Amino acid sequence: MISPESIPIALGQEDDGRWWADIESMPGVMAYGPTREAAISAVRALALRVAADSIDHGEEVPPQFEKVFSIA
Repeated sequence: MISPESIPIALGQEDDGRWWADIESMPGVMAYGPTREAAISAVRALALRVAADSIDHGEEVPPQFEKVFSIA
């Protein structure tokens, strides 16, 4: 089973010290944080919100989340 934690995240640090995290396979899913860990947490939360919003609106689930839930 795939988990949200297995989705690749690109990281970087701005000149002002802020960290950014980006899920390149999900356009627009990028977040900033004062620390590396905060940026990772923020982008994971955003990715989950995007997936939940898609489900709520009957839209196609982002491919990264298609195998997160298995139907028994």
